[in-house]
Amino acid sequence: MTVQRRITVVTDPQYQLHDTGGGEHPEVPERLQVIAARLSSSQILGRVDIVSPRPARRSELMAFHSESWLFRFEEAVLSGRTYIDHPDNQIGYESYTIAVLSAGVGLTAVDLVEQDSKKVLFCATRPPGHHAEPARPYGFCFFNNCVIAARYWQRTHGRERICVLDFDAHHGNGIQTAFEEDGDTLYISIHEHPSFSYPGTGWANEHGSGPGKGTVLNLPLSPGSDDDSVLAALDGPVLSLLNQFKPEAMVIAAGFDGHRIDDMSGLRYSTGLYGKIGRRLAVWSDRLCNGRLISILEGGYHLPVLGDCVESYLCGLLKSDT
Repeated sequence: MTVQRRITVVTDPQYQLHDTGGGEHPEVPERLQVIAARLSSSQILGRVDIVSPRPARRSELMAFHSESWLFRFEEAVLSGRTYIDHPDNQIGYESYTIAVLSAGVGLTAVDLVEQDSKKVLFCATRPPGHHAEPARPYGFCFFNNCVIAARYWQRTHGRERICVLDFDAHHGNGIQTAFEEDGDTLYISIHEHPSFSYPGTGWANEHGSGPGKGTVLNLPLSPGSDDDSVLAALDGPVLSLLNQFKPEAMVIAAGFDGHRIDDMSGLRYSTGLYGKIGRRLAVWSDRLCNGRLISILEGGYHLPVLGDCVESYLCGLLKSDT
């Protein structure tokens, strides 16, 4: 008899306290609210467990970030500033504490997967992370949640060969910075072409350097690209490189802003695409790394469809057991 997998959603109501100023800013607390509301009425509700994360320790943050950045971020919050470096990077009085808790979400997920690799782990968190650089914020991101989780997996659990796969509409410049010279970590990103999209990084001719040569795969897509373009990338160069690299664990930067009615990109993805992505990732991680996979929320800003996209993705992750 096949035992159905369960989903563990790692999240915390305190994430609502990160204040981006309201108004026109797209990264709002309601993002997590619509995900929770959709799952509460979903067909998979009976298979969902909720777990709270722990905050990341300072040493864990400094696996990627400089101590000077930690001090600068904390000082900006305590001094009452409303943003750091650029108005995109809005902050409030709770933002440093909440960003530390957001950085801890992947650490909690990694520990849970190491206890039971058949669990499906999804981290519903904010602020997001994949744009954050070692010493400065970018694109709503302050700490790089995926990088911190990958380094923790390597250093605490000894899983040396980690793949970070990013399907957010925007290139994860901070993730590439972390890993482009690291031969033990593979970074794959499918994103809108940098000629048209923030942050203007992630060109196809970037493959890593030094010991990391060959461990970066950027697959930029033209505006208007749809489901077929993503599936062709996944079933072609992505799967080929995964088979060659043979990861011991996978961290997924799960962004949903490529949806056709999310105006944060010019991509034309359907809601159903995310289920197809989830299904592939579940099957591949089962075959390559005994199911050791965690997903961390990145983008996705059109509230009427965000919850549906996340539900579709989670349903796809569950389908490898059916």
